[in-house]
Amino acid sequence: MRRTTNRMLLGLAGVVLFGTGAAVLFGGLDLPAKWHLGLPAGWPWSRPGDVLLPAHARTRWTHQGWWWPVVIAALAVFVLLMLWWLLSQLRRRRLQEILVDSGDGEGAVLRGRALAAAVAAEMESLDGVDGAGVLLTGSRTAPQVRALLALAPHADPGTVLQRLSHEAVAHARDSAGLDELPAEVRLRAVKHRPERVS
Repeated sequence: MRRTTNRMLLGLAGVVLFGTGAAVLFGGLDLPAKWHLGLPAGWPWSRPGDVLLPAHARTRWTHQGWWWPVVIAALAVFVLLMLWWLLSQLRRRRLQEILVDSGDGEGAVLRGRALAAAVAAEMESLDGVDGAGVLLTGSRTAPQVRALLALAPHADPGTVLQRLSHEAVAHARDSAGLDELPAEVRLRAVKHRPERVS
C-alpha cells in the first residue's frame, strides 16, 4: 500500500512538473498563432513576455503584516516535507513481522528481528565469516533477506555463499514455512595486518 501511494504521488508530481514546464517552454518559444493548438485566448505563458503571476496578484497582500510570516512558514513546511519524503525513499524499511502458516487456518506471527537475529547468528557460525548483519525487507507474506558479510582473509567466497544458501537461508525459509526466501548478500573483506614469513 505504501509503495503504491508513493508511486502515485511521484507520478502526480511528475505530471504536474512536466505540464508546467511544457507550458512555460511553449510560451517562451513564441510560436505563431496556428501552432497554439486551439488553446484559449487567456492561456498563461502564451508569449515570451508573460509571467507566472501578474503584478497585482503578487502584491495583493504584501502590505498586510501577516503575509510574509505565513509565506515563510508555508515554504519551510513544504521544504521539510520534501526532505522527509526524500529520506523515506533512501531508508530501507525493516520488516516488523512475518506471517507464518500454522496449518490451523489462523496463522501465526513471527517477529522480523527474531528471524533476522537467528539468520545472522547462523551466518556468523559459518567458517570464514567474521561478522554478519541481516535486515529483513519485503512484505509479511513475502520477506526478503539483505545481508552484509565480513569475510576472513582465508575465506572462499563461493563456498561461503553456497553454504549460506543451503544452510542459513534454507533453515530460515523452512522454519518460517515460506515457499521462497530471496536473499541479497554483500561481501566485504576484513582488514588484517600482514603476516611476516621467515
